[in-house]
Amino acid sequence: MNIQALIEELGCIKRALLYGQSKIAMPKVAVHPAYAKSATNLFHYLVLRSFDLRPLQLKLAELGFSALGTAEGYVLQNLNNVLRHLKRLVGHRVTFDFNDGLGFSDSRALLNEHKASLFGHHQKNANTRIMVTLPSEAAFDGAMVLEMARNGMDIARINLGHDDETIWRAMVKQVKWASGMLEKPIQVYMDLAGPKIRTGAISFRNKKGKEIKKLPLCEGEHLILTRRPVTNPKSTFDKKGRQKTLAEINVTLPQLIDDVQLGERVLFDDGMIRGHVVGKDPDFITVEITKCFKAKLGAQKGINLPDTKLHLPALTEQDLEVLPFACEHADILGYSFVRTKQDVQVLYDALNALQATEIGVVFKIENQEAFENFPTLLMKGMERHNIGVMIARGDLAVELGFERISEVQKELLWLCEAAHIPVIWATQVLETLAKKGIPSRAEISDAAEGARAECVMLNKGPHINEAIMTLRTILDKMDAHVSKKKESLRALNIAKKHISWQDQKASQIY
Repeated sequence: MNIQALIEELGCIKRALLYGQSKIAMPKVAVHPAYAKSATNLFHYLVLRSFDLRPLQLKLAELGFSALGTAEGYVLQNLNNVLRHLKRLVGHRVTFDFNDGLGFSDSRALLNEHKASLFGHHQKNANTRIMVTLPSEAAFDGAMVLEMARNGMDIARINLGHDDETIWRAMVKQVKWASGMLEKPIQVYMDLAGPKIRTGAISFRNKKGKEIKKLPLCEGEHLILTRRPVTNPKSTFDKKGRQKTLAEINVTLPQLIDDVQLGERVLFDDGMIRGHVVGKDPDFITVEITKCFKAKLGAQKGINLPDTKLHLPALTEQDLEVLPFACEHADILGYSFVRTKQDVQVLYDALNALQATEIGVVFKIENQEAFENFPTLLMKGMERHNIGVMIARGDLAVELGFERISEVQKELLWLCEAAHIPVIWATQVLETLAKKGIPSRAEISDAAEGARAECVMLNKGPHINEAIMTLRTILDKMDAHVSKKKESLRALNIAKKHISWQDQKASQIY
């Protein structure tokens, strides 16, 4: 093996890191002092992952050296140390200076510091916190909340898209009471509803006069999404099965009709019914149904538009109305459907107007646009202290495709580790156990993967306490085996996209 050539390859990558830092992005980023080192390291990581490192990893592994696969939190020093070891092999006299930048211990300390700042200090110093969504009944049942807390709940989640201020206030009171009873800190997390797009009311009568609340759909059928009052609530067909009239339904946010374009996909009910736009009018769009995993579409079912650039506000009028209450009672605020750095600025302006400088903010990554803009979202987010990220895997899987969700959630974890930002692992964790009382084998493995995050979220269910105890056991066991990850490092498209200078400079640098 030509070690000198390997040194030169790694040296080119190091020069690319330093060139990018000095010439392009870092001087323009105004982050909170707590994230100054983190922002620099994130940019280093983006540059590093804009290259395909797999050939280098194989060569380094043959020599028994770091394969760069665990360098997220301290990119530059990791690269420097590998170079020093290689130079010693070819006879160079080198000195190791572990104060020449952010190192492994420093990166872990930063991540732990940011985790404690956002989620609070844990009595048992567990690596991974547990967040639990409170059901409406928790407002009136202190014993329920107490049992959740005793079994391992560290953070109580209140969904501001459901119930009302009276219920939310009572939930907070129960959480505070349980926290005092157990002398255990429990954070209150409140999710803003955001611009959730759903189907409107569905109601018509069949031939027998019975009211029907779900719309039958089949592949090949056409459906109208309209902003006008519905005049034809169901489709009709001739004797040969050809569609004569098109069913119409309203949507909760009719502004989407302006943004959706011909050919773009429309997914209903978590992707269980799929179609694409074949017609567009100022007041409606026509969708051809291409796949039905369900035979009927109900009211208030989610609509995903993975190909559409929406111009909806991430912070809705309803969110602005409940924001003062959330800032008064919550420790952490969940920001739903954030897509761009401009969305981040809108929330920060609203929080500044309320003088809510200390409340934690969690950016929920739940659509394709947010994933594509993720590095800039992180950089913008780091202008404020106490931030985190929730990987909302349900909506992400619908928009990006179920076959991509495993890859995407890993990329989000890597980027957050590079920025030393805590992550919440969410959606359907131990859901079968929480709802039916017995888990599937697959969801046990999925829950174990959650140990790579700083917090795992459970949804409500009649067997939620069994789910909390099981998750706590899994996470405690996995903490002894897992410390983030070690992976093969092919070039990431998300990194190349945000390191635009590579197209012009890579051939000269690398």
